[in-house]
Amino acid sequence: MQTLDRREFTVAAALAALSGVTITISSCGGSSGSPTSNPTPTPNPTPTPTPSGGDKSGSISGNHGHVAVITAAELTAGGAINLDIAGTAGHTHTVSLSAAEVTQISTGTRVSKASTTNDAHSHTVTFN
Repeated sequence: MQTLDRREFTVAAALAALSGVTITISSCGGSSGSPTSNPTPTPNPTPTPTPSGGDKSGSISGNHGHVAVITAAELTAGGAINLDIAGTAGHTHTVSLSAAEVTQISTGTRVSKASTTNDAHSHTVTFN
């Protein structure tokens, strides 16, 4: 089972509510009955990053629901990252940023990168 922090849960819950998905919250603990079946788990939607203080959002060419956000923590860490920019597009793309590019973005330098190709297209993501 995946554990989400409060922010991830809030984003996932908001997306689920908007898409009509039922959310079940469970906790550890026993029950007096035995389960009669093993239901197939419902896939969780990919949470859409929501920019907060210190985060950097990218501008996406030809956008149709994608979202590119580098969190303040990722900017502070300064390491290389692979951003999943799925958003609400129904498919995903990845944008790979080197540690040097993350540092440039954190200092306000404009950085543009091509995403991976999926569904026969790609996007250019520009930060700053």
